[in-house]
Amino acid sequence: MIEAWLIEIAKGIGKVFLNPLLYWAVLIVFLSGYKRIQRDRINFGTKIDEIFTEWKNTLSPSILFGLFLSLLTLGLGMVFTYETIMLLSIVIIVLSFTFNLSVLSASYTIGITYLLLLFLPFLLTKQTFLKADLFLDTNFTGLTILLGIFLLAEAVLLSRIKRNETFPDLLLGNRGIWIGQHHLKKISIIPFFTLVPTGMIVPFADFWPYFSIDGDTYSLVLVPFLIGFHYKVTGYLPSHIAKKIAQSVMWLGIIVLCLGIGSIYLPWLSFASVIIAIIGKELINYKQRTKDKEKRAYFLETKRGIKILGIIPGTPADRLDILVGETISKVNGKKIDRSAELYQALQESGAFFKLEVLDDNGEKRFVQGAFYEGDHHELGLIFAGPPNRSKKSKHNASIQSEQH
Repeated sequence: MIEAWLIEIAKGIGKVFLNPLLYWAVLIVFLSGYKRIQRDRINFGTKIDEIFTEWKNTLSPSILFGLFLSLLTLGLGMVFTYETIMLLSIVIIVLSFTFNLSVLSASYTIGITYLLLLFLPFLLTKQTFLKADLFLDTNFTGLTILLGIFLLAEAVLLSRIKRNETFPDLLLGNRGIWIGQHHLKKISIIPFFTLVPTGMIVPFADFWPYFSIDGDTYSLVLVPFLIGFHYKVTGYLPSHIAKKIAQSVMWLGIIVLCLGIGSIYLPWLSFASVIIAIIGKELINYKQRTKDKEKRAYFLETKRGIKILGIIPGTPADRLDILVGETISKVNGKKIDRSAELYQALQESGAFFKLEVLDDNGEKRFVQGAFYEGDHHELGLIFAGPPNRSKKSKHNASIQSEQH
């Protein structure tokens, strides 16, 4: 029996490379990072983060969730058909064509897959191209339990976002002033084992498999499930709002999971849990957008100094633990309230600099350091202001007008 399990585990790992979702996930991460870098070059004239940063710091929680989920699905005997797994992969791929990572929440991917599996058997009876019973055997309870667990995984990824790990952007405000904006974005692959009908594995207890589909033997398949999220923040410190959204998603996941477990006894609860998951996620998104619009822009130049919109990794600012959202009020004792004044003061300071930084509570602290060979000449600090491309075009236009 142990030999059969080991063989099926090896086969299951091999089958993951036959799933197009694995390769599509890598492509989506690459293209998302590429688009972000292009935007950064237009806005700030430089690349801020590496191309795969949307994937950064997701490996350990993804592996832990995948391990937990594998133990759960195998321990309970959760069986899904190949058709269910492939339809779920197709739904994820189609939704990700928008390059909007927010649609990769399990609320949408598993929710839409559930609804399709619910109605497809009726639709297939009206055609002759595909088998009418192709999606007849569906583990709806298992799907809703997965939905609840993946929402919990999304909440954990949101809560782990650190202060300097969000992506800065520029936005033209209502008054025609360029303001700072941040993108809370992550994408992660959570691989987990599940059972599929037919194979070398035989039941080892009367209750196993508990969530069974017609079949006497089973095999394993490693499923590369893709989750993601994307929120735009202008009125708050991004890392703080990430924690609040995480709490809301966590509660949604708990409710959906409880309903999914309840559907073991009352099957109609699985449908209710999917509807709640979709509507609940929409309400969370709507609430975040509405509250953000009501707030005054967080990243603006003020009379107290200039608020830091972003920090380029590996630069002096990064080494000195300066944080996004803090305010620089003085450079070498000279008061500043515009980014141009900061750059001018740095050029005059030589190899050494001293900054007066205000934290979230307005309390002062002093940061000092030295420029080293290869360091970013602007310390690696990013501020809100007109996009770099427009600055260059205006500068070129003024030169041309002077020449004429």
